[in-house]
Amino acid sequence: MARHVVLLRGINLGPRNRIAMPALRDAFAAAGFADVKTYLQSGNVVLSSGASAAKVATRARAVIESSFGLDIEVVVRTRTQLAKVVELDPLGDVATTPKRYLVTFLSARPAAAVMRKADEAAAPGERVLLAGREIYAWLPEGVGRSRLWAFLAGRGLGVTATARNWTTVTSLLELAG
Repeated sequence: MARHVVLLRGINLGPRNRIAMPALRDAFAAAGFADVKTYLQSGNVVLSSGASAAKVATRARAVIESSFGLDIEVVVRTRTQLAKVVELDPLGDVATTPKRYLVTFLSARPAAAVMRKADEAAAPGERVLLAGREIYAWLPEGVGRSRLWAFLAGRGLGVTATARNWTTVTSLLELAG
C-alpha cells in the first residue's frame, strides 16, 4: 500500500467548514484507509491505500461529505510525488523564510493564460513558478496584502487548488515516512 498525502481545501479557517481532526481520522479509518494521521488543524492527512491518488481523492471527498455534510475539495499526492516537490525546491535559493514560501497543489496543470495572470499579480520581490501540478510562490512580505497570494488562494486558477507553506510541506513528507 502506498502512502498518500490528502490536502483539504478551506477547512478550519474561521467558523465555516469545521472538522475536528480526531473525527476526520476516525472517518477515514472507517472508510478503509490505513495508518491515518493528521497534521495541524488545516486539513492535512497522511494515510495508506492501495488505490491511486485520484481514487483516494474521490473517496476522501465522499467520506467528508457523508461524515460531516461538507463538500470539500481535495488534492492528493503520493509520498513519492511529494518527495519530488520537496526535492525540486525551485525557489529555495531566494526563499529564506519557510512560512512565506508556499506551494499550491493543483488537481491539474492550469492554462498558460492563468500563469500569466499570476505573474502579473506578483509584486516586486515576489516570485512565482509553475512546475508540473504545483505552483511555488515566494512572498517575502507575507500573504496579508499580497495580490499574488489573493490570486493563488482564489478560484481563478481554473482547477482545484490548495496551498501549504514550506514548513508544512516538509513536515508532511516527514510524516509520510
